[in-house]
Amino acid sequence: MEKILILDFGSQYTQLIARAVRESNVFCEIIPFNKAIDFSPNLKGIILSGSPCSVNEANAPVVDVQALANQVPVLGICYGAQLTAKLFGGIVAKSDKREYGRASFLIQQTDLFLQHISQTSQVWMSHSDTIKQLPEGFTLLGTTDSIPVAAYKSHESTATFPIYGLQFHPEVYHSAEGKSMLKNFLVDICGCTQNWTSAHFINETVAQLQAQLGDSKVVMGLSGGVDSTVAATLIHKAIGKNLFGIFVDNGVLRKNEFNEVLDIYKQLGLNVKGVDAKAHFYTKLAGKVLPEEKRKAIGTAFIDIFDQEAQQLTNISFLGQGTIYPDVIESAAVHGPSVTIKSHHNVGGLPEKMNLKLVEPLRSLFKDEVRKIGADLGIPAALLNRHPFPGPGLAIRILGEVTEDKVALLQAADHVFIQHLKKTGQYDQVWQAGAILLPVKSVGVMGDERTYEYTLALRAVTSVDGMTADWAHLPYDFLADVSNEIINHVKGINRVVYDISSKPPATIEWE
Repeated sequence: MEKILILDFGSQYTQLIARAVRESNVFCEIIPFNKAIDFSPNLKGIILSGSPCSVNEANAPVVDVQALANQVPVLGICYGAQLTAKLFGGIVAKSDKREYGRASFLIQQTDLFLQHISQTSQVWMSHSDTIKQLPEGFTLLGTTDSIPVAAYKSHESTATFPIYGLQFHPEVYHSAEGKSMLKNFLVDICGCTQNWTSAHFINETVAQLQAQLGDSKVVMGLSGGVDSTVAATLIHKAIGKNLFGIFVDNGVLRKNEFNEVLDIYKQLGLNVKGVDAKAHFYTKLAGKVLPEEKRKAIGTAFIDIFDQEAQQLTNISFLGQGTIYPDVIESAAVHGPSVTIKSHHNVGGLPEKMNLKLVEPLRSLFKDEVRKIGADLGIPAALLNRHPFPGPGLAIRILGEVTEDKVALLQAADHVFIQHLKKTGQYDQVWQAGAILLPVKSVGVMGDERTYEYTLALRAVTSVDGMTADWAHLPYDFLADVSNEIINHVKGINRVVYDISSKPPATIEWE
């Protein structure tokens, strides 16, 4: 399968480059800039990412661009363009002013890379250095009103294959024709045939799984989420009943979720065992107040139950997981893994503890691609389009200690909120929504009686990938209806508030 490599120099936009390449139906991988490259025949081109570094820093990341371009075409974006210019003898220096935001790109010379691009086009800048002078062997393709070199190309004598450089970011939404430029590079410069499709992925992955697993048995912890369900369906398509799924009711799922998810698994023909472990989890959560304590308690309890259930199976060789590409990229980050904001609820440690090998059929996919694969596999839209739900579930939407009574209270209130979103057609318009039970009681009046009951916060956000999010501007009438129904029908809550915080500085979840 043809492939594009993206060498990561630590830019916040690197994943966006990969997503833009995938949107052109071309497969790509992100690797750290200092990783050895396998120049196999299916490698069609290399893209050099941006970076928070300056090319003039003493320890700035460097690759041999000419050596790369003697193998395949190369495109440098921002830092990648500056690095290329400097390595070939050009001048890169601090800009007179930091260039960030929209700019107007003006084509100075026609080229295959810029075909079907407007003479003047909006682009997005994000850099403090700029290319003051191009080296010999390179031609200027475009400028902006503030920088002399916005796009360039190497001469045929410079390297075996062409080298292109862009001072702006073509992968971001604000670069109006940036993705068209990327497509020109992929198709017309690199010769990609755009064969990366859902059907291609499914057929190839199932064949690979059959070769990898043979008659082996696989155990997998399922959560009812998109990633684990799609991964399980692919493995099932390859090995059938040799996949053993375990779905644990941890006591902090949404209302009716355990039975509803098991019904969907049954429809899909998956071999899944449902385990009611609510009591075990409530015992582990007793007395836990801090968010990290609750997360770790749930993670430990899950491993206990999963291991206990898996030990009842015989001759298991593999552990299936729904790992997706952002998880893989994070673990191989240029500057090391990001600072831990919260611990993950996953099956960490189980492969070693149970002496199992891993099988991760989705590790090359982004979230939106997982959903497309799921749709082609016939997974119901009700599951594929579900909002993201945290691994620790409602435990981190109950601020303070988690008890069975509080869970029942929050399940009922959350159900009202989610059903109203679905009924009014707003569920698919928000990225994630849920209710949070606060450790705050307030005085209320119901009829002739005074009450002293809990306060509930509603949270709904819009986002593309969850990395940043804005609070959803839900209609006042809608919020009034939800508030009235919760207060009138969920005994124990007498006040409802709506969270209007964006991420950053707030997070989507409260804990």
